[in-house]
Order: sequence, then C-alpha cells, then structure tokens
Amino acid sequence: MKFLGGVIVGLLVANAAFAAPDRSLRPVSRMLGEAPQKAYVLRPEMRPSNTPVLTAITAVTAPAVMAPEVTEQAVARALRPNQRTKSLVKKAMAKKQARKKGAVCGDVDIQGEFVGFVPGRFKACGIQDAVKVRSISGVGLSQQALMNCRTAKALKKWVNKGMKPAVGKAGGGVKEIRVAAHYACRTRNNQPGAKISEHGKGNAIDISAFRLNDGSLITVLGGWRTQHQGPILKKMHKSACGPFGTVLGPNSDRFHQDHFHFDTAKYRSGSYCK
Repeated sequence: MKFLGGVIVGLLVANAAFAAPDRSLRPVSRMLGEAPQKAYVLRPEMRPSNTPVLTAITAVTAPAVMAPEVTEQAVARALRPNQRTKSLVKKAMAKKQARKKGAVCGDVDIQGEFVGFVPGRFKACGIQDAVKVRSISGVGLSQQALMNCRTAKALKKWVNKGMKPAVGKAGGGVKEIRVAAHYACRTRNNQPGAKISEHGKGNAIDISAFRLNDGSLITVLGGWRTQHQGPILKKMHKSACGPFGTVLGPNSDRFHQDHFHFDTAKYRSGSYCK
C-alpha cells in the first residue's frame, strides 16, 4: 500500500509540473554578444493531452546577436532619454547645428557659404548663384572654391562614389583635396582668342593632389605614371566621367599634365573624357 501510494503521489506531481508547458516555459534571457543559450519547447504532435512526455522536449539554439558598431552619433540617437548624458546630447546637437548652418546648395555634406551673383569682366563670364565650398562629405578643400551648385553636387557625387573608393583605406583615406583652380574669368587654357573657359562660368574645378590622413600626398604630376599611385589616379579620373561633362587629365594634352580638370558642361553626345 505504501508503495502504491508513493506511485500515485509521484504521478500527481509529474502531471502538475507538465500541466501547462506552453505557459510555464519562458525564453532564456540573452545579452547582446553572448554565446547562444538553449531554450526548450514541446512539439505539439509529440505531447498527448493526458500524459506528460519528457522525451518530447527538444533543445533549440537561438542565434547570437552581435552588438552594432558604436559611434557618438549612434549613441545619442539610440540611448533611452534617461541614459543620455547632457554633455553627449549637447555635443551631438551642436555639431548638427553647425553642419546645418554651414550647409550650401541644400546639402549638409556640402559645407561653405552662399555668395550670390558674381559678375565677370567678359560677357560670357559670371555665376548667378555662386557658393564658396570649403569641404565635401567631410573632405576639406585646400582653398575655398567658387562654383555653382550644379558643380558642387557633381563634385560631391564624385568624392563619394569615385575618389573615396579609389583611395580606399590607403593612408587612412583622403583628408584634403588640393584645388589648383576654380572660378576665373578667362579663356580656355589662358590661350588668346580661345573660347571662355568653363571656369569663367562657375562650372569647373581643377585638382592637382590629394592629402591623406597619414600626411602622405598623391599628386597627379608625380603619381600618374607610377606603379603605386597611377592605378588610384586612373580610377579617380575614370569615375569622374559621368558626374562631370568634361574630364581631362595627363593623357589629354600638355596643359593637363599636373592636374585633373572637371566641369559640368553638357554635350549632346554625353561626357567628354580624356
């Protein structure tokens, strides 16, 4: 009788323990970046309604969740309000306001100042709504360059999709673009009797070199025909054909041995690149 009573008590305890497995089994708490934890679920087809079945429990491994890269901006946006420090929020907002204040052409990635109408000494020269650009997508210009917004936006497109990918991680990336020329009311290549240059219309910029974050320099004159810098410069030159209407480099003529000439002149046949 004692043995039978013990069996009955054991069955009652087992039934109570497995009466509501769906409600009683809770997911195991996991922290970001930790190794996967094991959670247990009961398969419905293996769980009779009136009999607890221990063998129906199957281990399921949850994938690990990797923590995202943390930046100052991401922290300011992602942290809950009660977890944000005042100094962090203040610094992020100040930086955001400064970028908005210095934005031109309706783009915070194009930093500079609005100039307005720029007259020219020749009739074909001048810029209607000029801007003076000092940086593009975080890359500074060696001198503030005067141009129109169409040219500034073309420059941004090339910097992001052409220049930066061409350089990659070499030297830590490009810190500064060395500007050889921007707006100037003159003829093409300063030749007497030639047509007015696109520089005289705010459509052009000349670039002679690129300073990297480690202090090294990539120059058009010294690097174009070298084994190390040549491929980088040629990728830059090729990628400019599209964002700009005219792209000239050392292979074009004797006037462009030491710089790239980019302008936004439009041609029926498409971009002219040489």
